[in-house]
Amino acid sequence: MLSRVADSLYWMSRYLERAEHTVRVLDVNFSMTLDPSSTSEEGIWTRALAALGNPAGLEWNGDFYSLVRALTYDAEIPASITACILAARENARQVREEISSEQWQQLNRMYHSVIDKTQHASGRLEDFFAATLDGLHLFEGVTDTTMSHGEGWQFIQVGRSIERASSIATLLGVFELETPHDGPADVAGSHQFLEWIGLLRCCSAFEAYCNVYTADLTQRQILEFLLLNKEFPHSVRYSVDQLRWALLALQQESGRMAGAELSRVAGRLQASLNFGDIAEVTSQGVGQYLQDISQQCRRIHTLLYRDYIHYSVQTALAM
Repeated sequence: MLSRVADSLYWMSRYLERAEHTVRVLDVNFSMTLDPSSTSEEGIWTRALAALGNPAGLEWNGDFYSLVRALTYDAEIPASITACILAARENARQVREEISSEQWQQLNRMYHSVIDKTQHASGRLEDFFAATLDGLHLFEGVTDTTMSHGEGWQFIQVGRSIERASSIATLLGVFELETPHDGPADVAGSHQFLEWIGLLRCCSAFEAYCNVYTADLTQRQILEFLLLNKEFPHSVRYSVDQLRWALLALQQESGRMAGAELSRVAGRLQASLNFGDIAEVTSQGVGQYLQDISQQCRRIHTLLYRDYIHYSVQTALAM
């Protein structure tokens, strides 16, 4: 596969996953702001911005509504939902021949819907969030059912998985689950209960969590579920498993072995999640553990580019 095609599919997927994550974070925090029993607006939105990586040019200014609208509609802000969908659509346009007609049609419909709402900036934000999530889910389903699961599809999986793993790791770090422990202090208080539900909802995880632990909310169990659960699609472990399998499939599909360093870094990250337990994570420090995950995701991105996107002419001739 041409490196430019791989690059466009990879970033199309990352931008769409980023848009979905941003929708969830904004929707949940917007709802929490309207709840009088929640914590202060400043606390909610300072944390929300941190969960989105503290986008350049944005900071808490006392007006949560203008902040939400900027992160929703402002195409000049790279972190906004609109900017992410526009960037994903542009990457898809550049490789139109590599994706299915159904994929292009769905992404194009979503693009025009977002543009229309951005230009008019009308309607309820909650409706925009719901419609955007529906469109993103539909695109993901269309991708899995209409596109051949070859190299191009694998690059889409790599992009989605690495973006999701790093986003969830950042989100967990922001919620200060630094020293979870068993006992009464681990049980949610009044405002913590709402915040922990909000954290789970940011990952579409509340019902799935309750199916495993019932409605018993504790720091340890929330952290364990979102970090180490092997079956939930928005856990870090599940995302890294998907990333590792996609990288292995790319090695086979491309007819050559990727660099040993890429395989080693991805394998080490997968092993740390698959064979770790929550007691080990808390003993070494949750914050440091999550930072290590984010750093390894960035390292995998760099090595992926080196081995598959920006490889040398000599490497290409040797294939």
